[in-house]
Amino acid sequence: MLPRRAWSRLTDLVVFAAVLAVFLGLLNLGQTWLGPFQPAAKISRSPWALPAYAAASLARIGIAYALSLLFALAYGYAAARSPRAERVLVPLLDILQSIPVLSFLPGVMLAMVALFPRRQLGIELGSILLIFTGQAWNIAFSFYSSLKSIPRELDDAARVYRFSRWQRFTELELPYAAIGLVWNSMMSVAGGWFFLMACEMFVLGPRDFRLPGLGSYLQIAAGAGDTQAILWGLAAMIGIIVLLDVLVWRPVIAWADKFKFEQVESAVAARSAVLELLRRSGAFALLYRKVIRPAGERLTLTFARSAGHAFLPVPRMRPAKWRSWLGRAVALLGLAALGYAVWRASLELVKLNGEEIEEIARGAGLTFLRVNAALLLGALWAVPAGVAVGSSPRLARFAQPLAQIAASVPATALFPVVLLVLIREGGGMGLASLALMLLGTQWYILFNVIAGAMAIPTDLREAAEVFHFGRWERWRRLILPGIFPYLVTGMVTAAGGAWNASIVAEYFHFKGQTLSTAGLGAVISRATDAGQYHVLLAATVVMAAIVVAINRLFWQRLYRLAESRFKLET
Repeated sequence: MLPRRAWSRLTDLVVFAAVLAVFLGLLNLGQTWLGPFQPAAKISRSPWALPAYAAASLARIGIAYALSLLFALAYGYAAARSPRAERVLVPLLDILQSIPVLSFLPGVMLAMVALFPRRQLGIELGSILLIFTGQAWNIAFSFYSSLKSIPRELDDAARVYRFSRWQRFTELELPYAAIGLVWNSMMSVAGGWFFLMACEMFVLGPRDFRLPGLGSYLQIAAGAGDTQAILWGLAAMIGIIVLLDVLVWRPVIAWADKFKFEQVESAVAARSAVLELLRRSGAFALLYRKVIRPAGERLTLTFARSAGHAFLPVPRMRPAKWRSWLGRAVALLGLAALGYAVWRASLELVKLNGEEIEEIARGAGLTFLRVNAALLLGALWAVPAGVAVGSSPRLARFAQPLAQIAASVPATALFPVVLLVLIREGGGMGLASLALMLLGTQWYILFNVIAGAMAIPTDLREAAEVFHFGRWERWRRLILPGIFPYLVTGMVTAAGGAWNASIVAEYFHFKGQTLSTAGLGAVISRATDAGQYHVLLAATVVMAAIVVAINRLFWQRLYRLAESRFKLET
């Protein structure tokens, strides 16, 4: 056993070495990205290339996650705090999560390359933005749902004490949403590996936008049927996932446990050896005492003074005329841009013939059935499993890294194996596409249910024990009401993920062959390969319209039910 001071110095040395290594890695990455454009990168299947590929992919996912978190906090806050903005932002979020990545992949890549034609930065930014589109939506939905379900007594206390917007955000809203944000962040990073394979291996006609990375390595290995290379790539990915779990997610989960809304402390709390080690660090204590805490107090005092002045009576002043005219001009420009986009889209849609319209309609119906079947099958096992993991910190220590690994392994890397087994057993592509949708979307439900089960207050659990609730009564009166807001968020994001996964699930390239089944995802993929942009646009619009209609008619009603009936308040 080392003395406390020796542990502190050892921790400081390890942290300093890790920070230095990350800094040097980012510096090297920046030099590569700012270097000249390198088209048609050659992807080696050698295992010795995996460390560099893994580092590049991890950097892309990390940057995309940071952008996703900032976007989710701003978007969820705006949607939850302004009823007028909510009427626009929530349906827009439904549309954004329902549009498949493959539909706007060509446009984003070409736009980024056009902005930086001579730099590698353009194609790297395009890849990061596309990974961002696979990570941001579930975090935004989680934060929005948490803000809408804040207990009334906490909201009243913030009003009584005249919290500024900054104080309210840092002292109430962000802490209350912390558990949901953490678990949805884990899901977003895990989902980033799924989209990485498409973003790092993009070819548009004669133009090759391949990027060296773990996703392109797995895609090349899967396309060539190289089982050994697939296993090496999966081993590297699992190693990264385990390291992230130990060094990042377990400490964050243990730290976020203190934000649980309860009056009685849990007997068994989440723990992390890394977090305990960091808490013993003298350098971290000094940094917090000398830099972080004074800066936080200064910000709080500054915003508190401005909030106090806001409550003083001031004479009403008419808004400046230039602001009114500026707002009208911006609105007119927006309407003009929207009208132009609709006009250009109409020119493409008039090219559709009767056979293509019939194919899109039939494919939409079949994909709709597969998506709902995948949601039902995923909920049947994810809800009880998530409640079991979220209710037991001891079980969570073992189940959490396993769930992280299972959720992070791209379903497209496992799809060749699943496809061969199902075809051999006579299942065909119809059943195989359903299996791939399930592999890619069930984790949204699981991670949100785990977050909901962890957020159930300990005092309510103890009350259920005192009143000797049976298993059915416990589920009906405690567990299902407690996890209901999180379950709705998980089902909404899983539905959007299932529609996106249909593009890969219904149209798959394997060993030089194209295996497909009837569906809207197959229509989009086939149109992309053939360059039929009018069919691609029409199928994407139909997919977005279906998702928005379902969310407005079904999921939004469940959100209102969660806000009104299943809110934790007295």
